[in-house]
Amino acid sequence: MNENPSVAVLGLGAMGLPMAERLAETFTVRGFDIAPARLGLAAEAGIAPAGSAAEAATGAQVVLVAVRDSAQLADVLFGDAGIADSLAEGAVVVLTSTVGTEGVADVAVSLAQRGIGLVDAPLSGGPARAREGDLLIVVGAHPAALAVARPVLEVLASTLTIVGERAGDGQALKTVNQLLCGVHIAAAAEALALADRLGLDLDRTLEALQAGAAASFMLGNRGPRMLQAWDDEGAEVLSRLDIFVKDMGIVGAATRRAGLPAPLAAAAEQSYLLAQAQGLGESDDSSVIRISAPARRT
Repeated sequence: MNENPSVAVLGLGAMGLPMAERLAETFTVRGFDIAPARLGLAAEAGIAPAGSAAEAATGAQVVLVAVRDSAQLADVLFGDAGIADSLAEGAVVVLTSTVGTEGVADVAVSLAQRGIGLVDAPLSGGPARAREGDLLIVVGAHPAALAVARPVLEVLASTLTIVGERAGDGQALKTVNQLLCGVHIAAAAEALALADRLGLDLDRTLEALQAGAAASFMLGNRGPRMLQAWDDEGAEVLSRLDIFVKDMGIVGAATRRAGLPAPLAAAAEQSYLLAQAQGLGESDDSSVIRISAPARRT
C-alpha cells in the first residue's frame, strides 16, 4: 500500500472543495468540477485543476467522488465522459456522498470487473469541519480497497467508523443517521417557533434547553441559525435545505423497502418539501423554521 497516494477529487462544491484543500496539505491532489469558478478556487488553494473528470482521475490511486445522487454517480463513473476506464487496476473510488443503498452494490461489481475498488464512505460534518479534518465518516468496503483509501480518509476524519465490508453498508448507516438529523432539525424548528409564540427570550431558551435533557447537537448547531433565518438576509448557507429534501427521500424509500412504518421521518420530510415549495431550497436548512413561523414575533 502506498501511504502517500495521489488523489483526485471530483466535485468541488460545498464539501468537495474544503476536502480537497485539506488533502492538498498532505497529498498531491488534482480536482475537477463542471463550474469554472470552483476550479479557480481550487487552483488558488494549491489544487491542480483538471480539464475533465477523466483527466483528474488518470494516474490517481484514490478518487473521491462528491456528487448529488446515484444518477450523477453512474454518469461520472460510466457515462460518456466517465472515469472508470481512466483508472489503473488497483485504484479505488471513494464515494463520499449520500446516495442511498440502492444500486451501490452494482456499482461496486462493475468497478471490480475493471480491477477497481469502491469504498462506500458517506460523511457528515459540514464544510468547516471538512476543512479541519473533523468529519464523521462511516465506511463499507472490502478490506483491500479500504487499505488503499485509509490514509486519505484518516486525514479527513476525526471519527472513522468501519461498519461493514460491503459497499452499501456505509450508505445504510448514513441513511439511519439522516433520519435522526432530519427529524431533530424539524423538531428543533417547531420548538423554537413555539417558544417565540409564547413570548420567551429565544437566546435564553436555547441556553436553557442545551443544559437539559432536551439538548441535541442539531438544536445547538442549528438553533442560532434558525433565529437568523427570520432576518431579512437569512442565515448563512452552511447546509442547503434541498439536501434534506434528497436525504429524507432516501430515508423514506429505505423504510418502505424495509416495510417499516416511520411516521416521524415522513412528517419531517414534508416539512422540508413545504419549505422547498416556498422557495427555500437553496437556503440554509435552518430556514425550515419558517414553515411553522414565517416571521419572528418577540
